[in-house]
Amino acid sequence: MAVRFLISILIISFVSFTHAFDPNPLQDFCVAVNDAEAKVFVNGKICKDPNTVSADDFLFRGLKIPGNTSNPLGSRITYVTVNEFPGLNTLGVSFVRIDYAPYGVNPPHFHPRAAEFLVVLEGTLYVGFVTTTFDPNVPNKLFTKTLYPGDVFVFPKGLIHFQFNVGKNNAVALAGFSSQYPGIMIIANALFGSNPPINIDVLTKAFQVDANVIKSLQGQF
Repeated sequence: MAVRFLISILIISFVSFTHAFDPNPLQDFCVAVNDAEAKVFVNGKICKDPNTVSADDFLFRGLKIPGNTSNPLGSRITYVTVNEFPGLNTLGVSFVRIDYAPYGVNPPHFHPRAAEFLVVLEGTLYVGFVTTTFDPNVPNKLFTKTLYPGDVFVFPKGLIHFQFNVGKNNAVALAGFSSQYPGIMIIANALFGSNPPINIDVLTKAFQVDANVIKSLQGQF
């Protein structure tokens, strides 16, 4: 009986661990120390001395500032991860503000460490995500929706997704993540702007296009 009980506890612990996102904190807070001052790498950032922590460590005022969308994509992301907001350290959350010019796009990308929920504040966004190739039920299925102010849409962890401003006016959205540092992999940047570049033979074979097309795309980055 005791052995069964211990096995049950181990199974429950393993399942809980495999479904966790960021590690659960073991203290009330752990305000991050600036990377330049840290000498040890941990899963998260090193804690500031609690005796020197103040309310300012839990405050971020930058989201009220519109992002400059004067770029080829017509969008700008204001990040609020643990790097910008040390008070988020070990709390397992982060967020961003996204500004879109008319017909601006937040290009296809994914977050390896977090699910994302998007709240539209202004404008009209066409959003979507694609399931994985080996999903046994709906491989590479595209889920899309047009969102309006007040609408909320969720993007599952690790899946490619995007947002596009289909309106004639600026759009603004806030997005929250289930990680203090969700990471981001922009598909085009990763494939055509890697350092050093991916072998062109790999890309021409993968995309089934002429080498000049790949060279042109790599030239964009």
